Amino acid sequence: MNRVVDAEGKILKIKRFSVHDGPGIRTTVFLKGCPLNCIWCHTPEGISPDISIWYNENLCIACNQCVEICPNNALDLRMNSQPYIRIDREKCEVSGECIKICPTNALQFTGKISKVSEIIDEIEKDILFYQTSGGGVTLSGGEPLYQPDFSAEILAACKKRKIHTAIETCLLCERDVIDRILDFIDLFIVDMKLFDQSKHQYFTGKSNTTILENFRYISGSEKNILVRIPLIPDFTDCDDNKNAIVNFIHEIDRKITIEYINYNPLTENNYKKLGIPFLLK
Repeated sequence: MNRVVDAEGKILKIKRFSVHDGPGIRTTVFLKGCPLNCIWCHTPEGISPDISIWYNENLCIACNQCVEICPNNALDLRMNSQPYIRIDREKCEVSGECIKICPTNALQFTGKISKVSEIIDEIEKDILFYQTSGGGVTLSGGEPLYQPDFSAEILAACKKRKIHTAIETCLLCERDVIDRILDFIDLFIVDMKLFDQSKHQYFTGKSNTTILENFRYISGSEKNILVRIPLIPDFTDCDDNKNAIVNFIHEIDRKITIEYINYNPLTENNYKKLGIPFLLK
């Protein structure tokens, strides 16, 4: 791999003291961009690699300052049961003037550009917690492998500091992408949603053929693997789907741990903030 000095990438956020993204106390770095477009995605702001603006109507006090300052006239105050701001996404150039002036943080960026060094600075604040709890760093998203070079540099920097690393991934990527990060990974957390290929294509936008092939590949790498199956009512939670995934995994290695993850009922709020339809509903 050609090493990039202090590479830049796009992240959603950094979450410290996480206890759900691998063993121990962890820092989870959420990266932007995903090759899938699942209709139930609970982080729709992570699908696009582009940074945009989202709007939390519940925090808005309708002061109109954002409307007045927008250089492209992309905002206007509308009336419904209560006043709200409408964003014209075609006019919006994401200047951020509205975010700077908003007194309640109702308007925010969906991510930011960050350097590896900046992320490592945050990670190093909690090294003591990693050491005492058996924790470490997890890359999540979006899909971390959508930005392979950036992810590889973060993981390599963590391993240089002897920090346990995990990556939460759908495994939809080229094989060489996996090879680029393999030496820097302690744990793969693999999301498996639908086993049936036609359903996977229809509800996520992509075939799962490459995903299954890559899963077989990492299973032979002697890396630790945890499989998570999100339980989406009427989609992924049926016995046929769960059994098909479990059988596939157990045919490869019965020691691989499988977890079932309940769906977050508050997911629809993120779609409202982005002004896009919630197709699952």
